[in-house]
Amino acid sequence: MIANTAAYHFTDITDPQVLCATLLARAEAAELRGTILVAGEGINLFLAGSQAGIDGFYAALAEDARFDGMRVKTSYSQMQPFARLKAKVKPEIISFRIDDGQPLDFPRAPAVDPATVQRWLRQGHDDAGKPVVMLDTRNVQEIEYGTFQNALVLPITKFTDLPDALAPHRDALRDSTVVSFCTGGIRCEKAALWMRNDGMDNVLQLDGGILGYFEEVGGEGYEGRCFVFDERVALDAELKPLVDQPAG
Repeated sequence: MIANTAAYHFTDITDPQVLCATLLARAEAAELRGTILVAGEGINLFLAGSQAGIDGFYAALAEDARFDGMRVKTSYSQMQPFARLKAKVKPEIISFRIDDGQPLDFPRAPAVDPATVQRWLRQGHDDAGKPVVMLDTRNVQEIEYGTFQNALVLPITKFTDLPDALAPHRDALRDSTVVSFCTGGIRCEKAALWMRNDGMDNVLQLDGGILGYFEEVGGEGYEGRCFVFDERVALDAELKPLVDQPAG
């Protein structure tokens, strides 16, 4: 089986070119494939390979204090989902281009854990009795494969479109608890930060995103699969790839 990992961490990187080269060399030595993104704001990783190779790569990364507390989400597939290994230095590890949504400049927006979200969805409100709105920060291509039941979805094709697409809904969301979510947490972390800085103090982020939710509590309250940007196509609530599922 192939171990597939997704991980990101916002932290100050003063040497992105050097770090990118170091991580690329480690991944090559471990015979991993996937994508390594490095920016001044942190790292974003999608890597797959043998369990031993994966374990060795992240063990070395864990020795760097800058990545203390970084969460690595792991799932398994019968095939290698990446054709090759790529490493890039970018302005942002996920492009948003909004000053008020930059995690290094502000405290992290409040997060809510998957078990609490599951309970809120089951009871129909949060612990204060307010309605809960799940806000999907992904694009329409991803949403076609699945999302949370009754989620607010936006007609966006890229993350930078989110602020304009959200604008018509802001008044309607005023009296709700809004939980932003995405695949693994990186987009909803930036989105929640920007929304709170822009006056929406009723916004939380789903810790770990959809994949973290699947990993911790399963698929209750979620309809369909979670799209991923590789040859696995999408994962079900048991983190099994669509391409590994029997036809029919």
